[in-house]
Amino acid sequence: MLPLIVFAVGIVFHNYGQDRKAATLRVLETTRNVRLVLDAELQRMTGGLQVLALTNSLRNGDFDNFRRIARGFLDQYGKDGVVLVADREGRQLFSSIAPETASLPPRDNLEIVEKVFATRQPVYSNLFMGAVKKSLIITVEVPVTRNGEAIYDISFSPPIEMFQAIIEKQRLNQDWTISIFDGDGVNLARVPNPQDTIGKRAAPSLYAEMFRRDEATLPTVSLEGVPLITSFTRSRVTGWTVAAGIAEGSLVAPLWRTLAITSAIGGVLLLIGLAFAVRMATTIARGEMLHDLLIEELNHRVKNTLALLQSIATQTFRNASRAEREKFEGRLGALAEAHNLLSTDKWQGSDFQDVVGRVLRPYLMNNPERVRMFGPRVPLSPRLAVVLSMILHEIATNAAKYGALSNETGTVTLDWEVRDESSGRMLRMIWTEAGGPQVTAPVQRGFGSRLIERSARDQLGGAATVDFLPYGVVCTLTCALESDG
Repeated sequence: MLPLIVFAVGIVFHNYGQDRKAATLRVLETTRNVRLVLDAELQRMTGGLQVLALTNSLRNGDFDNFRRIARGFLDQYGKDGVVLVADREGRQLFSSIAPETASLPPRDNLEIVEKVFATRQPVYSNLFMGAVKKSLIITVEVPVTRNGEAIYDISFSPPIEMFQAIIEKQRLNQDWTISIFDGDGVNLARVPNPQDTIGKRAAPSLYAEMFRRDEATLPTVSLEGVPLITSFTRSRVTGWTVAAGIAEGSLVAPLWRTLAITSAIGGVLLLIGLAFAVRMATTIARGEMLHDLLIEELNHRVKNTLALLQSIATQTFRNASRAEREKFEGRLGALAEAHNLLSTDKWQGSDFQDVVGRVLRPYLMNNPERVRMFGPRVPLSPRLAVVLSMILHEIATNAAKYGALSNETGTVTLDWEVRDESSGRMLRMIWTEAGGPQVTAPVQRGFGSRLIERSARDQLGGAATVDFLPYGVVCTLTCALESDG
């Protein structure tokens, strides 16, 4: 569950990175669009002034007739636009808002007037306080020429609101900040808060970069203290700069919202998973406890049964010989040892080597080297473990009484292997005795020999042979291994 949550968070951050990249491109595109609209409007305005500058009325100083012509130009921009005509010294010769020019003050931005006369090219002013309007204005200045010489400067101060309207149309939503700056980096139009920001310089984080590059995208802080992703681009027509920025918070907020939702869902799923895991663990623990309890109960009952069987045998064999009683009690003890081994492994089965070790332990205690064992590890089912324990007990008991384990020099070699045959996997065991008393074949087979042969045939699905060779007994046993063993 936790890796899924981490993966989901990784996807969220990846999407945030993609959204941020897309937003950066969108900011730059918006900035360029505003600049194109602004340039187009000012070029149209400049073209209109150049047409006015070519009229004969203006060239010949017929300002009364020129007023009628200028009115047609001003009608495009509303009542707040003003057209002025000044000479080289800045004296106002014509004003669209004052019929009498004698009382008008001279132009107070003589630098731009001088530039128009010097370059004979259109000039675009920075924001300044108009002498007649008594408000912040910008002007578009065009020379009036006659015979190749500049004789007048015709200027137009458009309503400042028209620039405000341009950027408001381009503003996508409330998270955006858009500004138009003059050549000195002063706001001449801005959203939001135009009343408080027009006439103010750009924020310090933006102002320094505006004069280093013509276009860039960078993080800034607005005049209101809002972190922005900002792009700016400078107009080659006017020298003004357009800047647009989107609030960082508008990008981060969806990230945190998505992370919160993802974390909440992940937390719920994690809690559900933990609850399910606890429930499963509790169920498994209870199952294990019940399993252990049942095995302990089974062990207790089997031990009681074996004890009862031993008591019955003692009563039954009261008049029998001691050797007969010892044989029966030994076989019963072998059955108990097999049961103890299976109890240790919680009746999940046992390994053949462990079964051999349990049965031969009494003979290994004094001299372990007398019994040598060779073979792989072979898992046995509980049924096979019990039957093989009984068979090995019979073989070892006969060796201890009559064979190689009945003296101090005899040895036993026990080899086993697993074979894959057509009928399935088979265990093959060979018990070989050496160094014991001279072996003679018995006249008749005893109970032990019959037990070995019948158990191998009927319960193990195999066969057993006992060869009484002169140097020692050799017992060969085959056993079909169960698939779950």
